[in-house]
Amino acid sequence: MLGITDFWTYVLGTVAIILLPGPNSIFVLSVAAQRGVRAGYRAAFGVFVGDTVLMVLAAAGVASLLRAYPPIFMVIKYAGGAYLAWVGLGIIRSAWRKRRERGGVVDRRPTGAAGADASGAIAVHEVAAGDDLAPSAVPSAGQSPPEGTPVGMRRPFRRALIVSLLNPKAILFIVSFLIQFVEPGYAHPALSFLVLGAVLQLFSALYLSGLIFGGQFLAGQFRRRRRLSAAASTGIGVLFVGFGIKLATASAG
Repeated sequence: MLGITDFWTYVLGTVAIILLPGPNSIFVLSVAAQRGVRAGYRAAFGVFVGDTVLMVLAAAGVASLLRAYPPIFMVIKYAGGAYLAWVGLGIIRSAWRKRRERGGVVDRRPTGAAGADASGAIAVHEVAAGDDLAPSAVPSAGQSPPEGTPVGMRRPFRRALIVSLLNPKAILFIVSFLIQFVEPGYAHPALSFLVLGAVLQLFSALYLSGLIFGGQFLAGQFRRRRRLSAAASTGIGVLFVGFGIKLATASAG
């Protein structure tokens, strides 16, 4: 059918691959938890566009170019690794800053009748470590991201697109995986790649949607537990730094 062999084997392999955690899925989950469903889908659309571009490049023979000219592969992978590490460090820095700032919350409302006089007294209430006074980190529709939103989460579509595109290993993987299911003698292999790529994107969209709504559940937990939010953000930042190191040390083989 359309030059595709072992279609259901391909489907099972695709599902298994998509379920593996990677920078794209972790980024979408993080954005959804920090900024809500709408921002999560913007990040997911960035992943979708980036992966589509990689598939087109793979079908156009860019994978062979990367293998034939290692310096091109090296430049892209180091740029991608550095970008992932930069995003991760930004998330860690933001989490630590929030953790330090949670020691006190300023209440500018007048304190009783005395608040009406010229002194303009400001009552400062110390927040205990377990108090659940953290404001919602998820803005409502139409609002700009909160001031404390990590730098890497502020432009979800663009960040996700860059994370996807700056991964030369993805192009090599797409070719090596998809080519196994294309019939060698088929007259229109590009059509086979198109169908296989569409199936991959369909399952990816379903998986990312699940992560986005899972991120909403996490957002509710983070609103009530600021320490948990800081710890989770730090862990995500460390993951991104790890992804960056892994990409920077990857080989084209």
